[in-house]
Amino acid sequence: MRSLRWIGLLALYVGAQAVALLLAEPFRSAGLVTSSNPQSVTAPLEIIVIIVLAPLLILYIARRQGGLAALRHLILFAIAASLYITLYATFSAIYPALLLPPPYGAELAYSPAVTLAAIVSAGLYLLLLMEPQWYVVDLVGFLAAGSLIAILGISFAVLPAFILLVALLIYDAIAVYGTKHMVTLAEAVTDMKLPILLVMPDSAGYDYTNAPSLQEQRAQPTEQREALFMGLGDVVIPGTLVVSAFIWLPTTPAVLGVGGNLWAGIGALLGSLLGYAILMRLVLRGNAQAGLPFLNGGALAGYLLAYALVFRSFTFGLTGGL
Repeated sequence: MRSLRWIGLLALYVGAQAVALLLAEPFRSAGLVTSSNPQSVTAPLEIIVIIVLAPLLILYIARRQGGLAALRHLILFAIAASLYITLYATFSAIYPALLLPPPYGAELAYSPAVTLAAIVSAGLYLLLLMEPQWYVVDLVGFLAAGSLIAILGISFAVLPAFILLVALLIYDAIAVYGTKHMVTLAEAVTDMKLPILLVMPDSAGYDYTNAPSLQEQRAQPTEQREALFMGLGDVVIPGTLVVSAFIWLPTTPAVLGVGGNLWAGIGALLGSLLGYAILMRLVLRGNAQAGLPFLNGGALAGYLLAYALVFRSFTFGLTGGL
């Protein structure tokens, strides 16, 4: 089981990208975009600022007396609210609103999506609050990752997505290898048992609620560590380019019956998987690693290669925001 932990994380990674591709069109129809102008090169700046500042704010609050508990409740509530919105959009695509028959009046409608989204999001919130075992954390993280990837992918065309990936690639390297505050953040998040980190243990019976801190686990020899961890951002950010290519590029030319847009997205995914393989080799040696330099770098390279091969052009779909 120990040697298969990276495969479990890989399944979560690929699965989240697949879910995002399925959700992209329904989310765009529901208007779940973060930018009024997805083609603008400045579109990702707000997200970049939030991602840079949020860890600093979390660390500041976590160091205050009682801050860790208050922050955990606040983040859990925000996660539940976000899940409700995205689950409602997802269920609405599956279960359309129903007109109520007389005597209630045909002008009244009932949407099963409202009830389903409320039940699922509230149930997951309570599970995270009372029994945040690793499989609960991973389930919520998986759902959140798929939704976030879809939302960011429909919000940013290819050029803004490129800017997002490059900027966060650089930031992650600085935050992990330079200032190291991202390592400190990971330790705080592990203590709070939040779905900001995906967890893959040695065995299904791993008790995440009583697990040692990430700092204590990192002090152990690699072969004695009980779980591998991967930041949710390492899944979401490279996936943004996968969905962006699928949504914003033309479907023609088609190759083997598959549209060029999907081939470009698959290229980004395969490139990120190559980066994932290199990343896991380094992680299994025991040291904390910045994921985005490998994952984003691989996604960018894979996209460029796939685009050049399929579209036979070296504009790479990057001229839309210029």
